[in-house]
Amino acid sequence: MADDPPYIAQRPKRADGARNYDAILAAARKAFEAEGSDAALEDIAARAGVAIGTLYRHFPTRAALVEAATRDGLAHLIARAEGLADEDDPLAALTEWMDCAVHHISTFRGLVGILTQSMYDEGTPSHAACAAMHSSGADLLRAAQRAELIRPDLTADELFDLLSGAAWVRENARPGQDDGSERFLRLVLEGIVVHAPPPGR
Repeated sequence: MADDPPYIAQRPKRADGARNYDAILAAARKAFEAEGSDAALEDIAARAGVAIGTLYRHFPTRAALVEAATRDGLAHLIARAEGLADEDDPLAALTEWMDCAVHHISTFRGLVGILTQSMYDEGTPSHAACAAMHSSGADLLRAAQRAELIRPDLTADELFDLLSGAAWVRENARPGQDDGSERFLRLVLEGIVVHAPPPGR
């Protein structure tokens, strides 16, 4: 017997349910950004002006709440990759998308680990969106490799390991200081870009 699919929260159609859903989601996003993925669900419910039982009716697990709070960002990354697919310069397209990816997957502390797990765990609510995001980024990588602009032995999984590293640097930066992720990405690109040989060689 197949395992049950992961629970994906959906915005209710009834006005009162939709209001509560929206309020919880807005409070969760603020709490996660301020306190990280371990923000207390009781505090989120209080900020949303609902009982903790109401939060659990809409989002029965923390993972379901995190998925809903990051759904739009992952959808944007997928759409951005699709929009960049027809760019004349596949390296510039990949570089721009990598920048976007690092900023999204480090939106709040703990998100890098959650999305990394979700990429490979079909039982997590964020798995389908993470897999789609992975696929869209892999398409940009392959386009740059076909143009012989990125080293051909770099795999999509390795690309996402590198992005996760840059996102971890950004996620753990001290407030008010340069987060270091931009330099990290530039160093990554220096290592994966195919450089033209010197003249005469």
